[in-house]
Amino acid sequence: MKLFNDHLWGVALLGFACVCPVYGQIPLSLEQAISLAHKHDPWLEGSHHREQALTARGIAVGELPDPRVSLGLANLPVDSLEFDQEPMTQFRVGVSQTFPRGDSQALQRRQLEQLRDQQPHMRRDREATIRLEVTQLWLESYRHREAIRLIDRDRALFEHLADVAEASYTSALGQTSQQDLVRAQLELTRLDDRLAVLQSRREAARAQLSEWVITRSLEGFTISDALPDLSLVLPELLSEQGGEDPRLRQLLLTHPRIQAIDQKIVASSTSIDLARQKYKPQWDLNANYGYRDNDPVGRDRSDFLSVGVSFDLPLFTTNRQDKEVDAATASAAAAKTERALALRSMRAGFKAAKSRLLRLSQRKTLYENRLLREIHDQAEASLMAYTHDAGDFAEVVRARIAELNAHIELLNIDIERLKTIAELNYFLVAGRDGQKKGQGHEN
Repeated sequence: MKLFNDHLWGVALLGFACVCPVYGQIPLSLEQAISLAHKHDPWLEGSHHREQALTARGIAVGELPDPRVSLGLANLPVDSLEFDQEPMTQFRVGVSQTFPRGDSQALQRRQLEQLRDQQPHMRRDREATIRLEVTQLWLESYRHREAIRLIDRDRALFEHLADVAEASYTSALGQTSQQDLVRAQLELTRLDDRLAVLQSRREAARAQLSEWVITRSLEGFTISDALPDLSLVLPELLSEQGGEDPRLRQLLLTHPRIQAIDQKIVASSTSIDLARQKYKPQWDLNANYGYRDNDPVGRDRSDFLSVGVSFDLPLFTTNRQDKEVDAATASAAAAKTERALALRSMRAGFKAAKSRLLRLSQRKTLYENRLLREIHDQAEASLMAYTHDAGDFAEVVRARIAELNAHIELLNIDIERLKTIAELNYFLVAGRDGQKKGQGHEN
């Protein structure tokens, strides 16, 4: 079997070549990808602008409306158009000021400030969502690239098996049949198909990832070879105890997504108070000064000063003010149901991810401690039996395919496990923020 040993050296050299990175591409680690996504996310920038806009609007609504000035001629005789003919003819200058209903001005300002305070929570949730999204896309790209490497590494071995089967069939010294040759070529073709599928998925994942990380300084990149060591923020929450951990409930209640909804509920409650202000009258204060000319014989005429107050009377409230209060109340209730729905969804998502992580960890231990070794031993035994004309070529191929599939499945388990940890950390982002603050105080 010297020919077989020589081919093994070729397989090793090919495997080394497959793991070398493409020259000219920039290796991108997971943390670098997340940092770039945060830095170049237009939504985060837009959130800062929205916060500034709400701050400016809050200042603007806190001021009184601009006063109104009126100018006019009153009681001008149409027969002569003489300004001094009639004693009631006058040039009038008036000014009026409107005062908003009740406390509506202060309430409008308070509501805008509450909506402004929602933006930091929304940005924290957006940053956590970006971390999760980029992590999953980065890991998907890593998964497809490593699967391609595994298949490329084993493809050389399948080519060698096909060569050995062909040599054995040609020499008629072994038990190789034409069916074995067809089977070997078929497996190579299937590997090519798997490679094409993985290349397509890898390109799709890379394109999706480039949406978050592509910049002018990073037009070409490749996923770094090092798989990140993601760890749970609070691993003690994975204990399989009955009932819901009160710490989990507290973390979910302080999650930025829930806090943003809480701020929306507060603003909705202010809307109710604002709608109730429409039951109160709106006041207008006005003052007018009327200038009169001297009479035709030169006698002086006194000018006029008029001061008045006007206001509306909200008497017919059934189909107007009452309905506006009902609408504001319903909107506040809808915001509370949105909060309850979000909490329910996050609680269920955490439980599902927690269960999935526990089972993935069990499978990872099983593969690493037993299954990979046993499948490898089976593949070696079937190959040994075939080389001594005591085994079936089809069994050798099946054993090698099973070994390749086992390595790919272990890769999938590792990737799914890390993706699940990233998902759990999204739900526990409040715990991550608390740890960062604690480290900052210690420093």
